[in-house]
Amino acid sequence: MAREKGEKGKRVLLASVSMVMAVATVIAGVNVLSVRNLLKKGNTYKKIEYKNQLVPQKDKNGNWYFTTDGDFKIMQLTDIHIGGGFMSKSVDEKALNAVAAMITKEKPDLVIATGDISFPIPHRAGTFNNYSGIKAFANLMESLGVYWDVTFGNHDAEAYSYFDREAVAQFYSDEEYKYCLFQAGPEDVDGYGNHTIEVKNSMGIITQAIILIDSQAYVKDNLVESIKGTYDNIHPNQVEWYESEILRMNAENEKISRESVPVKSLAFFHIPLVEMDDAWNEFRKNDYKDTENFKYIEGIIAETGRQVCCGFGEDNLFEKMLELGSTKAMFNGHDHVNNTTFEYKGILFSYGYSVDYFAYSGIDKFGSQRGCTMITCKSDTTFTIDKYNYYSDRYDLDGFIREKVTMQYEDVTYQVFAE
Repeated sequence: MAREKGEKGKRVLLASVSMVMAVATVIAGVNVLSVRNLLKKGNTYKKIEYKNQLVPQKDKNGNWYFTTDGDFKIMQLTDIHIGGGFMSKSVDEKALNAVAAMITKEKPDLVIATGDISFPIPHRAGTFNNYSGIKAFANLMESLGVYWDVTFGNHDAEAYSYFDREAVAQFYSDEEYKYCLFQAGPEDVDGYGNHTIEVKNSMGIITQAIILIDSQAYVKDNLVESIKGTYDNIHPNQVEWYESEILRMNAENEKISRESVPVKSLAFFHIPLVEMDDAWNEFRKNDYKDTENFKYIEGIIAETGRQVCCGFGEDNLFEKMLELGSTKAMFNGHDHVNNTTFEYKGILFSYGYSVDYFAYSGIDKFGSQRGCTMITCKSDTTFTIDKYNYYSDRYDLDGFIREKVTMQYEDVTYQVFAE
């Protein structure tokens, strides 16, 4: 009798294992088909017709630069969150469509995606493969024929993802993507993607420097800290690298212009600095009125609970920016329903509109937070910032169909200060 029970138990176990393997095989097959269709979707969009597209070149140090005596237009996109699995197929296609529509309308000289392009969370996307979303985005950008670059977000290479940050950096560096300007950055500097892009006039003077920085992910890059959301900060050797780049460009400009003036620069990264939280708390505690340090410009802070999800430690980047006098604005993402711009101690802090249809539960049904940021760099080193909601009349374009959403804030420019 005992032997019979033992044999029966083995058969049940074997049947269970076989069933699990069969389900896993089906899911894997469905995912392969889903990813294949998603990649095809990215290839279906038409190449943008530029009247005179600016083409970047590399200098003797291997840095990219554009040359123009006119305006230079940068589009910031952030938190696209492509799941890349069979369970996220519909929202992934909406995200690609939104990105394509906004780029087609704006015709930027450069697109910078400030992190979290992919979001392969297995229980919702149905995959651990973070390449799927990244490759779908890359295919789209190459099809549109627009120059593009990225900074890393905390979700682009999670502890549970198939590919780590080094592998993702190698992916972006692939020569297959001729419009991608990503560079992994110096090996002796922490993170991936610390690099610069310069905008020069016809005399060779840098009129605007674009600085891309890896804002890291979690204090300890593991699953526990990922779940807890214990975000890291920009590391000391990255601040040192930032200073060396500013001084290098200052010297290059001085050699040509004979003037000792700090090069003007804009910084792009994913996770907001601690000073963004400090500044907002100063504004909030002053009954949402400007202070000596703080000047409100536009947009909203609508995250509940922890309103600004900055790193949990400290870094010296903001202090170094104040000291050098070069960087006049910082652009980040990370908090999907924050899109405010304000000035703090003479430097602009700017949240980008998110694209996210997937990461925040039910966010595909809402629209006040979705859009892009356009930064127009002028030849006199000044710049303007314009933020556009994706559901505004601006993006009523032939060939693009937008889904119906609820605008959760009556006026998307209204100050919503969540407590």
